[in-house]
Amino acid sequence: MKVFDGMTYNIRGFWLGIKTPKLLLLGLIRLAAVIIITIILASLILIYHQEILNLVWIKPESRWLLWLWHLLSWALSLSLLVLSSVFSYLISQILFCVIIMDTMSRITERLVSGQEKDPQKMPFFSRFFYLVKQEIPRTIVPVLLSLFIMVLGWLTPLGPFLTIFSSLIAAIFLAWDNTDLVPARRLYPFKTRFKLFYKNLPLHLGFGLLFLIPIVSMFFLSFSPVGATLYYVKEHS
Repeated sequence: MKVFDGMTYNIRGFWLGIKTPKLLLLGLIRLAAVIIITIILASLILIYHQEILNLVWIKPESRWLLWLWHLLSWALSLSLLVLSSVFSYLISQILFCVIIMDTMSRITERLVSGQEKDPQKMPFFSRFFYLVKQEIPRTIVPVLLSLFIMVLGWLTPLGPFLTIFSSLIAAIFLAWDNTDLVPARRLYPFKTRFKLFYKNLPLHLGFGLLFLIPIVSMFFLSFSPVGATLYYVKEHS
């Protein structure tokens, strides 16, 4: 079953990352980057929470409305903390984690196949901007789309269904963000890479389901390039 295969590749990649010193170091750096940026953004939200709340609704004088104001305050705080986690991931991804992911993928490819198939060598900055360009359609747009669907769910009777649906979409595209590392590095056209992704949606769903588990997801995300590269080398090379 493809869904189960996807979960298996993710778990196998995690254990390989733990056992390989270079991969372990890179994975921990990536984990630390996300945690540090999340703490910074969450701290800013807590510091300016009152100002943000006043922009939405100034504290009412009526005791009858005060409880509703407090409820809105807690809901706003929770929503902003969730958004800070999402944007922390995106910021860390754009600034430096994209290079870490590519390096982890290259190391894994050499471990598994004994060599790295690379059509051409690129200077560091050319490689960096090329990888960042790949991240836009692969991660940023899908995550923002998932957030839009989630917010839409809050405003419609289909809220619970749309919330689950948006989470599954985010998981699938986060999985693709990793499985696409090897074909993108080999400079395959975007159309070819997307077709490969589309044909293996169940596997990507299984791979990404582990990203939906609170706290645990941060560890699997940190080492996900390893499992994704295992999948690509075993299934498509």
